Amino acid sequence: MSPSAITPEGGSETGVSLREVGEFALIDRVTTDRVQPATTELGPGDDSAVVTAADGRVVACTDVLVEGVHFRLDWSSPEQVGRKAAAANLADIAAMGAVPTSLLVGLACPSSTPAAQLEQLADGLWAEARSTGAGLVGGDLTSAPVIVVSVTALGDLQGRAPVLRSGARAGDRIAVCGRLGWSAAGLAVLGRGFRSPAALVDAHRVPEPPYSAGPQAADAGATSMIDVSDGLLADLAHVARASGVALRLRSRPFTVAPRMAEIASALGLDPLRWVLTGGEDHALAATFPGDAPLPEGWTEVGAVEAPDEAGAGVTVDGRPYDGDGGWVHFAKY
Repeated sequence: MSPSAITPEGGSETGVSLREVGEFALIDRVTTDRVQPATTELGPGDDSAVVTAADGRVVACTDVLVEGVHFRLDWSSPEQVGRKAAAANLADIAAMGAVPTSLLVGLACPSSTPAAQLEQLADGLWAEARSTGAGLVGGDLTSAPVIVVSVTALGDLQGRAPVLRSGARAGDRIAVCGRLGWSAAGLAVLGRGFRSPAALVDAHRVPEPPYSAGPQAADAGATSMIDVSDGLLADLAHVARASGVALRLRSRPFTVAPRMAEIASALGLDPLRWVLTGGEDHALAATFPGDAPLPEGWTEVGAVEAPDEAGAGVTVDGRPYDGDGGWVHFAKY
C-alpha cells in the first residue's frame, strides 16, 4: 500500500484517554450491540471467533496501516481511517473472486489516545465491513508509540475457483473496474495544504473499491485479477511476472475526470500519471478470454501477448513507461 505521508502528525481531539477507560471497557464499547452477518457463528468475546465457510475453503489476507506512513489524523478522521483500513483488505478478497465474510482487527496505539478516536475508528471498520455483508468478529488491542491498524479479512469463494495472478494468457484482454488516480490526486492536493476539491480528497481518505465486480469477473471467466493498491502499472507487473506474459496497455481508453485534469493543470502535472501509477484507489484489474464479453462496469484497456525479447512486463502505447509504475515498499524507510 502506498503511503499517505512521511511525517506522523496526530489529531488534536481531546477527551477521556484509553489509559483512563481501559482495554476491556473499550472493547465492550466497540463490539456491544453490533449486528453480525449470518456467517458469524461466534463473534467477539471469546478466545477465538467461529465463522462458517460453506464453500469449505477460506480466502484470507492481511494489511497494515501505520500512522504517519499510511494516514495522518490531521488529514483524515478516525472513522475514515477505519474505513480505509477495512477497504484495503476487502478489495483483496474481491480480487480473488470471493465474497468477504469477516474482519479481524489488531490495533496498537499510545495509551494517551482519546477513547473517542478509537470508537470512531471502529465505527469506520464496522461500516465498511457492513457495506460488503461482512462482520468484525475479533481482534486485539495493545500499546505502541503511534496508531497501527492491522486488518485480516476472510472471504468465501462460493464454489468458484480462485482467480490468480498467474492465469493471464496471450490473446486475453486486459480490463479495469473502479476509479484510478483519484486517491493520488487527492494526496497531491492534501500535500499542498488544500482540502478541496472534496471529491478527490475524499477519494484519498476513503476508497470505493468495486467489491461486487470481483465475483462478477470470476463468474465471467476472468483468467487473472489483482487489486490496484500500489499503482496500476506496478500491480499489473505482478500479473505479467506471475503469468509469464507481456501486458500491452493503451492510454486512450483511460478517462481523466474533469476536476482531476483541472488540478493536474494547476499543479503542472500529468493526470494520466496519477491514473497509471497512483495507488490506494483499490480498483480491480483483470484479464479475460478474448472472445468473452466483459461484465458490466469493466473497461477494456489493453491486450495480453506472449513475451518478446524484453520478456514479461507491461508497456503503455507500445513503450515501457517513463518513471516508476507505482509505490515501492521500503524505498523511503
